[in-house]
Amino acid sequence: MLKGRRPSVFAWLLSAASIWLPLSLAQAQDAEEEEYKPQLPDVAIYKAMLDANKQTGWVQFRNYDDRQLIYFTALQTMHCRLSEIRYSINSDALDRRFPLAKCNPQIPFNLPADETAEYVYISLPADTAKSLTIQAVWDDGAGSEIVVYKPCDNVGDATCAQIKTIKKPSKQLQQPKPADSPVRSVQAPIPGKTFSEPTPSSATRPAVE
Repeated sequence: MLKGRRPSVFAWLLSAASIWLPLSLAQAQDAEEEEYKPQLPDVAIYKAMLDANKQTGWVQFRNYDDRQLIYFTALQTMHCRLSEIRYSINSDALDRRFPLAKCNPQIPFNLPADETAEYVYISLPADTAKSLTIQAVWDDGAGSEIVVYKPCDNVGDATCAQIKTIKKPSKQLQQPKPADSPVRSVQAPIPGKTFSEPTPSSATRPAVE
């Protein structure tokens, strides 16, 4: 009697194995083929970009149609690793903030599509800014050196900037809130970061003739 049952038990084990093995292989394959999520370039790359752009200008001044435009294009290309762009006009207060675009890790260096110029430049009455003090703040709260730029002389309506002075931060920066960081959607929040942010300056796009 017992001998008669052995083939059926053996057949059942083979049948179970034939079902389990393909399922296990499929699950293992699914685990290996987990979708890759885009990662931001290392912050060291952005810091090298910042340093490379220092001489030519983190900002650029331009005279246009009786207005003075100040472009923040160089810094905006680094928006995925910045939490703030701090600046001030004709003072060292750093009491203004230039808005940062939302980070898309698939295109981390792209400028935002912007029809209002809010993320590109500010527009001031002609000859308003004799100097602009600026500092970049990284997504971990560390601040760059502080650079004071001035408009170039006798360049017409060309975009240009000259370094007036370079300063080192006198003290540790207050760290920004994770909610105000453009990398909030692709990076874990950093606890305990707070700062008070003034309203960004308005900007208007010049008419194209």
